[in-house]
Amino acid sequence: GVNPDGDADGLPYAGDGPLVNSHPDFDGTQNREALDQITAWLDREAKGHASTNYRLRDWLLSRQRYWGCPIPIVHCPACGTVPVPLDQLPVVLPDIEDYAPKGRSPLAAAEDWVNVTCPACSGPAQRETDTMDTFVDSSWYFLRYADPHNDQAPWDPAVLAKWAPVDQYIGGVEQAILHLLYARFFTKALADLGHLSAQEPFAKLFTQGMITKDGAKMSKSRGNVVSPQEIVERYGADAARAYILFIGPPDQDADWSDTGINGVTDFLGRLWRLSAAAADGPGQGAEVPHEPEGPGLELVRAANIAIERVTDAMAGRFAFNAAIAEVMKLVNACSKEFHEAGNRDPEALRYALGTAASLVFGFAPHVAADAYSLLTGDRVWEESWPAADPRFLEAPAFELVVQVNGKVRDRLQAPSDAAPEALKALARDAPHAKTHIEGHEIVKEIVVPGKLVNFVVR
Repeated sequence: GVNPDGDADGLPYAGDGPLVNSHPDFDGTQNREALDQITAWLDREAKGHASTNYRLRDWLLSRQRYWGCPIPIVHCPACGTVPVPLDQLPVVLPDIEDYAPKGRSPLAAAEDWVNVTCPACSGPAQRETDTMDTFVDSSWYFLRYADPHNDQAPWDPAVLAKWAPVDQYIGGVEQAILHLLYARFFTKALADLGHLSAQEPFAKLFTQGMITKDGAKMSKSRGNVVSPQEIVERYGADAARAYILFIGPPDQDADWSDTGINGVTDFLGRLWRLSAAAADGPGQGAEVPHEPEGPGLELVRAANIAIERVTDAMAGRFAFNAAIAEVMKLVNACSKEFHEAGNRDPEALRYALGTAASLVFGFAPHVAADAYSLLTGDRVWEESWPAADPRFLEAPAFELVVQVNGKVRDRLQAPSDAAPEALKALARDAPHAKTHIEGHEIVKEIVVPGKLVNFVVR
């Protein structure tokens, strides 16, 4: 590459740039673009080809442990290693009293199980006492789930043709270097052997983050392990579960806070108390009001917006933290209406609280089920997942955020159907934003309909 600033230190240039003194086909090409072109040229000239290299080692799958699949091999002094016949499979682990290895596999001590007849010559022989690594089991067990009662084969290929591959795989990052590779090896091999039509074991992967404490992975050696039992005894299982899900995006690591759980506990308590108070007040059930107006309409809108956003957050993204945050917003709106405004539309309040209880049921089932029962007398787990009514998703106005150079300078109400030019005009006249715009040149105006206007000035 060429260093436009020169190489004052005398060392070779190691940055990006155009190729020079290369093949005529590549001179002047940016190095990043040239990579694929050079690889294709090497392939055409039969001088090389692109390949993916894995840092893999041989897999020793035998273990000197009791727990594991017995290796179906018999050792015969006359015949050598002899496979156990198909009609004698599976080889079942024996019952033993001592599982400790003591320098050899625990199975070696089970002499009645070890000493057998050779399937080939009928002479005395001994079973293999090593067992398989448990990854051998976990590399294909999900295939058996599709046909668990089949006693003639691991599965019927026609059944697997319907069910495989697995729709969604969820696991920690450490799974990506072991189990995912092993499962893929098995699936590819089984497909090549004609036992499976699927070429991949899993259709989608979601890698979850880790809960840390004081920035470090929890471990007994560090003394930073948080006991779930203590948290449950103090705050309840619902609060513990909901806080773990609320603490951050599920695909990122999150640090545990002993005080952070208090906010989730307060939120669940507020939902239950509001539901109990609403249940003791006028009205019954938690059905959507027929023709809500004014404050009632605002609560009904808030409930339907929560339904849509919670559903979206949970569908595929597993953004449970965002889902719980939306339910919190809805409960806050209910609390404000009940305590500050005097519950002007009891029917709408009951509907909004019932919706909140239904949406949070997956995260805090005990509180949600009780709150829903107080309001309706029904079991929330027998109800369908709520569906948003499009009529209540569009409000006549929305809060327009006004930014100048990316910083929020003002907020104002804007008509939901306002055109981009109208939103720009409203934003330019926003008093707090105006002071940051006047005397500057607007070089760019960015409009995100329904959300914000951002002025780039200099």
